[in-house]
Amino acid sequence: MNPDRRYMNLALALGRRGQGRTWPNPAVGAVLVKDGVIVGRGWTQPGGRPHAEPEALARAGDAARGATLYVTLEPCSHHGKSPPCADAIVAAGIARVVSAVEDPNPEVRGQGHARLLAAGIKVDVGLCADEAAHDHAGHFLRVREKRPFVVLKLAVSADGKIAAAGNRPVAITGEAAKARVHLLRARSDAILVGIGTVLADDPLLTVRLPGLEAQSPVRVVLDRALRIPGTSRLVHSARQHPLWVLTSDTSDAPAAMKLGGAGAQVIRVPATAARGLELKAVLNALSERGITRLLVEGGATIASSFISAGLADEIWLLRSPDNIGADGVDAFASADILQSPLWASPATEKLGRDTLTTFRRA
Repeated sequence: MNPDRRYMNLALALGRRGQGRTWPNPAVGAVLVKDGVIVGRGWTQPGGRPHAEPEALARAGDAARGATLYVTLEPCSHHGKSPPCADAIVAAGIARVVSAVEDPNPEVRGQGHARLLAAGIKVDVGLCADEAAHDHAGHFLRVREKRPFVVLKLAVSADGKIAAAGNRPVAITGEAAKARVHLLRARSDAILVGIGTVLADDPLLTVRLPGLEAQSPVRVVLDRALRIPGTSRLVHSARQHPLWVLTSDTSDAPAAMKLGGAGAQVIRVPATAARGLELKAVLNALSERGITRLLVEGGATIASSFISAGLADEIWLLRSPDNIGADGVDAFASADILQSPLWASPATEKLGRDTLTTFRRA
């Protein structure tokens, strides 16, 4: 493999370590190489700071002078809550920067690369651009469309059902698939369900993998009429794990005050009589609060709503080899919804007895 690509692949892997913990900042990875030896590595730290570049520079120390920096996103050029990374790179005496992709943020957008070039640093842009663009898709969408990247997860039986008759919950996938879903949760900024899922399952929506419990995402519930019970596990744990309840701008004020008193944050968004809460308004509200990667784990209604609105970017379909039966609840309103040319399936893997198929918008 080309050495540049090998080091950039390492930078991408490092950046993914921060996914779910760096919002509202992107999860960036950086690698410093000098004379064929890695002298520094870094990734965006929890809360978004320090950035990946100063982390790598600090670890390299004096060895950074004359080195090549591989970074998965254009170094920032503006003063925010920390100094510009471009200035730190110049001050460290870096000889060359290999940057995967330009940052669309108007405060950066080519200016970071320009500052490096003006300082006499050789800059190469575009290596592993597709991989980096996927990793930073949430940041890009938040900048361009004021919404997060949306991953829709569904567990279905062999006959395409997500629940038994009467919407009765039933275990569908095995332990390996469940562990993968919890890892996906840990790499998400927020996890969203509808009030129907809350009433039917009373979920907790936290990460329950050993060592990753602290990486539970923000829990988000779409609840137009504020029907979420005060006795639910979500409300009871609101002070330990953030709970955001999105509701209609006309929902009951006393109910909202009770939820607030329990530690939940109530967020009002527009609703329509026919479709409930406006999903674009929901995503905009989450984006405004810094969410870049959203995992949707709701039932058939939520899944179909996001897909039909064109607001799902990736779908994780976990399929069990077992049937539920003809009286079970269909996963989608239309059985062939994923046969559309709008969706491509780049990956399938076995997880125990179950199969994970990932669909991405073509």
